[in-house]
Amino acid sequence: MDLFTPSKLGPLTMRNRIVMAPMTRSRAGVDGIPTAVMVDYYRQRASAGLIVSEGIAPSADGLGYCRTPGIYNEAQTDAWRLVTQGVHEAGGCMVAQLMHVGRVASALNKPPGSETVAPSAVKAAGTMYTDQSGMQSLEEPRELAPGEIASVIEQYKSATENAYAAGFDGVELHCTSGYLPAQFLATGSNQRTDCYGGGAANRMRFAMEVLEAMSDVRGADRVGLRICPDNPFNDMHDDDPQETFECLLEAASALDLAYLHVIRFAAGRVDNIALGQRFFGDRLIGNESYGFDEAQLAVTEGELTAVSFGRNFIANPDLVERWRDGVELASFDPATLYSPGAEGYCSYPRANA
Repeated sequence: MDLFTPSKLGPLTMRNRIVMAPMTRSRAGVDGIPTAVMVDYYRQRASAGLIVSEGIAPSADGLGYCRTPGIYNEAQTDAWRLVTQGVHEAGGCMVAQLMHVGRVASALNKPPGSETVAPSAVKAAGTMYTDQSGMQSLEEPRELAPGEIASVIEQYKSATENAYAAGFDGVELHCTSGYLPAQFLATGSNQRTDCYGGGAANRMRFAMEVLEAMSDVRGADRVGLRICPDNPFNDMHDDDPQETFECLLEAASALDLAYLHVIRFAAGRVDNIALGQRFFGDRLIGNESYGFDEAQLAVTEGELTAVSFGRNFIANPDLVERWRDGVELASFDPATLYSPGAEGYCSYPRANA
């Protein structure tokens, strides 16, 4: 068994164990609608065993960055269908990562009438780029009222329904990077005193109810979960991330999810990979700065089921083939990571082009 050995995660059939990690690339069009260059970009990388899409907003309130896509209306869903068709025609498998940014947002990047909401009215330190005015401070969020939380969970469920209607093979909950589910989990951003705040069992309630709602659509075995315990990104802090994520993963493991997608974090207080192995050892995807040799060893020795790669896929649409044939990898242009258009996005050639 190695990176090139086929595998299955629930009903998700992977022709290899090289996963394309979710990456924000800021190429969506007006109103969060996927564009033609996004169709090309994902189709070019369909030789990955599994593609996890960039973060997709389940509602207008869930948007935060410029030019990021949604999947909460018909136009967005129809446009995503062109993406999944391209991936499937090339023999690939693709899941939609649902990402509600919560308090990590600028109003300039959101449509009129939308809000910035969070578990508590605690503003995150930091800035965000906007096309209109450059770097701007993050918004001060409005605390979700107890009765509103159910409607946010329903937005995730509706987005999951739209994802399947658009042809995605599964869905992944983005539960890290300081976005809404992570905001509920962490003591620094969740100051609630109701059943969604306080101890770890309450703070993980939102993430679990979202996973359950997503699972209700077409089964838990098509749903993945992405985490990075103790990740401080976007001004996050939790008093005891080990306890918090043990509580979450113990509950989530009972759902029989398709997989757990874990970002390792050497500077953290938790051994994220070891924690993931305890609860999802037979369906664990590892991520963050793996090279080919290290990833190959992790899969061969059974530490991981698969490994996801982000940066390596940017300039190497044929990453799987390059590694299989021993071809040197190309480098990407940092200046075009988030710029609009095809340049630096779907313009990188294959090695045999």
